[in-house]
Amino acid sequence: MKYLLGERLNFDWKIVAVTIISTLLLMVDHYHKLTAFKYWDRVFLYLIVPLLIVVLLFREKPDEYGFSLGDWKLGILYTVIGILFMAPVIYYLGSGDVSMQKYYEPYLRGLPWTTFLDLVGWEFFFRGWILFAYARKFGHDALWLQAVPFALAHIGKPEIETLSTIFGGFAFGWVAWRTKSFVWPLLIHWFIATFIIIVAAGVI
Repeated sequence: MKYLLGERLNFDWKIVAVTIISTLLLMVDHYHKLTAFKYWDRVFLYLIVPLLIVVLLFREKPDEYGFSLGDWKLGILYTVIGILFMAPVIYYLGSGDVSMQKYYEPYLRGLPWTTFLDLVGWEFFFRGWILFAYARKFGHDALWLQAVPFALAHIGKPEIETLSTIFGGFAFGWVAWRTKSFVWPLLIHWFIATFIIIVAAGVI
């Protein structure tokens, strides 16, 4: 009987909760439109819902999940370096890729606030809630673990962008890990997303 049942399973209930709830939230975002604007959906699904779970269900402080400025001096340094590094890469790739231009041109209206609202929850979701929850159990491996659903969530976007996201997700996670904050990868990602749209739309 013991052979058939195997060893007794002993799950970390918070890891299970984060895994299941994050998967369901991604699916809800994909299949449903909750408000008139998708970016408000993502503020609710990826920022408000996880924060409520942290506070009400986990009985923990949000700053334990990167909801703080953390090491702000290091954060500013990484943000500046990230922007300076990514700007020429985005310009080179985005200005000559037809698929990027076709996909992103409709998103030009409302910049830069639409990209901020779209990403503030997105970054807390991956680089705050998932990353720091997984890091307690899996240590540095959490950097890759959070990058996988991040990359999969990009399927449907231009291929050249999607292929890079497993590495970009790791890099964003590393910045959050080093600074103990989701704010700094948010700022870098905000710049990247906004600049991609501007370049793809042919504004510059």
